[in-house]
Amino acid sequence: MSKSWVVVLLGTSQTLAWASSYYIPAILAGAMARELGLEASTVFVAFSCAMLFTAFLGPRVGRAIDQYGGRVVLLASNLVFILGLAMLAMAHGPVMLFAAWLVLGLGMAMGLYDAAFATLAGLYGKDARSAITGITLIAGFASTIGWPISGLMLSEFGWRGACWGWALVHLALAMPINLMLPRPTQRAAPAAAKPVAPPSAESQRETRRTAILMAFVFASGGFAAAALAAHLPALLVSAGATPAAAIAAGALMGPAQVAARVLEFTVLRRAHPLLSAKIAQVTHPIGAGVLLLLGAPFAPLFVLLHGAGNGINTIVRGTLPLAVFGAAGYGARQGLIVAPARFLGAVAPALFGFVVAAFGAHALWVTAGLSLAAFAALFMLRVAPGSPEGPR
Repeated sequence: MSKSWVVVLLGTSQTLAWASSYYIPAILAGAMARELGLEASTVFVAFSCAMLFTAFLGPRVGRAIDQYGGRVVLLASNLVFILGLAMLAMAHGPVMLFAAWLVLGLGMAMGLYDAAFATLAGLYGKDARSAITGITLIAGFASTIGWPISGLMLSEFGWRGACWGWALVHLALAMPINLMLPRPTQRAAPAAAKPVAPPSAESQRETRRTAILMAFVFASGGFAAAALAAHLPALLVSAGATPAAAIAAGALMGPAQVAARVLEFTVLRRAHPLLSAKIAQVTHPIGAGVLLLLGAPFAPLFVLLHGAGNGINTIVRGTLPLAVFGAAGYGARQGLIVAPARFLGAVAPALFGFVVAAFGAHALWVTAGLSLAAFAALFMLRVAPGSPEGPR
């Protein structure tokens, strides 16, 4: 099976996975809360618990992909998604609600980007970079597709019907698509076929240091992305934009992310992912500085810069560890490296909300500072010039 066809298949199944899990609270949470007699915030707390569970399970899922191949794990994720969505559809109180979201958290750990990246690393080794970019280009439209579909099912069948509808999508569409992915026996053989000496203590220390630096970089980007996903319109209003202007500027987020991924796929595809990582980390603080210093008229520019960095960050999270450490053991290592980003992404909306309440738009100095610290950390990474993805 050609790499392009694998990208189309995996990108499509990723779109459906994101649309039916991560993106459903924005549309269904209000209706869920009203019928269950809860505050809408309770639904989002349950969702945050699911994200924390996803972070905890990441390394275990990665090891399973290393051992059994991504196809098996992604197929299992469809079954877990179906179970979680069915439980959500049958929930009649907070206990079942939280239990359903924990099951969906397991599904997200098994079925979203990091699992897909590990799948591609197992299939193509260090040649997986273009494939990783390709699936993020397709699945970048998950909210664009998912929100209208969830809204349509909500208006026609209610929120319970919408959950059943997404469960049916997994059964009838996503699972057959994942079933078409190459089997584990079709994975490329590891590039390092020659016997190698065990790594020295110094080499192991350097590996740990590099992994910690990467984890910090991804955690900083993950915090900023999750925080602004929840508070962007309010921040723009605090900076002086009208509500209508804030919504119009916020709508530029999706196109900016996709445009940046196209840039990564074309102009930056032959550069080391470290360069892409540096670009991704510096765009947010530049945009934040422009907005805070020059005011609301520059809100669209801020959103474009933040969205571009966020779009590239998603790709770098998969490609940088692959370029630096290689494909061997990628799944387990990736799960560990991105775990802090997942934890911070789960709590960032609540934590950043307190900062926004206290400081308004000036809360952006927090995310800008984190991004600049991550940008500085990237200069501390040591990449071997002779590596297959080394500087050119």
